[in-house]
Amino acid sequence: MSPTVLPSTAPIPPNPLFTLTTRTIAITGGGRGLGIVLTSAILEAGADVAVLDLLPTPSPEEWACVQKLASSQGLQASYTQCDVTDEDAVQTALESIAAVGMQRGMPLRGLVTCAGIQQMVQALEYPVEMWRRMLDVNVVGTFIPAKHCARIFKEQGSGGSIVMIASMSGQIANRGLTCTAYNSSKAAVHQMCRSVAQEWGQYGIRVNTLSAGYIRTAMTDALLVAKPEVEETWMRGALLGRLGVPEDFKAPSVYMLADGSGFMTGADLRVDGGHCASA
Repeated sequence: MSPTVLPSTAPIPPNPLFTLTTRTIAITGGGRGLGIVLTSAILEAGADVAVLDLLPTPSPEEWACVQKLASSQGLQASYTQCDVTDEDAVQTALESIAAVGMQRGMPLRGLVTCAGIQQMVQALEYPVEMWRRMLDVNVVGTFIPAKHCARIFKEQGSGGSIVMIASMSGQIANRGLTCTAYNSSKAAVHQMCRSVAQEWGQYGIRVNTLSAGYIRTAMTDALLVAKPEVEETWMRGALLGRLGVPEDFKAPSVYMLADGSGFMTGADLRVDGGHCASA
């Protein structure tokens, strides 16, 4: 009789197509909400992470978990208070992050632009100054860090991946959601992605958008408490029978940052629970 062959108990090494080892990833808006969840996802995939956020300090309990995760993996998680609409501040922060990454043998090779604001105001009543602020944060605040990361990637000669957090709302008309300025800002992010992708591809820099659907965060929860009828409208279009949670966007974000998506640029990955299909 042939001897019984027992299955190996040796750990399976991570697939390099879906890991972020030996690199640093910067993320804007990573101090809370979706951003801090994606910060953890980057660490889980093996990269150092550098957070830029307007908050003086990140969410204390969540940041403690981030630091614990980083320590357990021998990685580094840094936090810099920074206004993404302040170009000088962003440039200084990113250049410092890149320098530290080089010293650690973890060069800056990725960026997630997650910083953004949302407002629900009827268009007929929308003050122009609020419109300008929305575009300044969501559009200019996406372009500035993308521009300076791209410059660093080009100078390093290593290429890189930029993931711009957009929204399905940049492509559809949302039932029951009076967010014209926000939706317009996300449509601008989609076009920005396509435009810079064709400029920067020659340097090995990939740029893609992740279009999120309705996500349960502190920001949306406050909206749904104030307007419970909105959740009912959203749920009618939810093909999976639920709204999204920040954890739903961890794997898609890591995929677009990782080498496994190496032939993907100028594209949009829509993760919306089927809302657009039923719109």
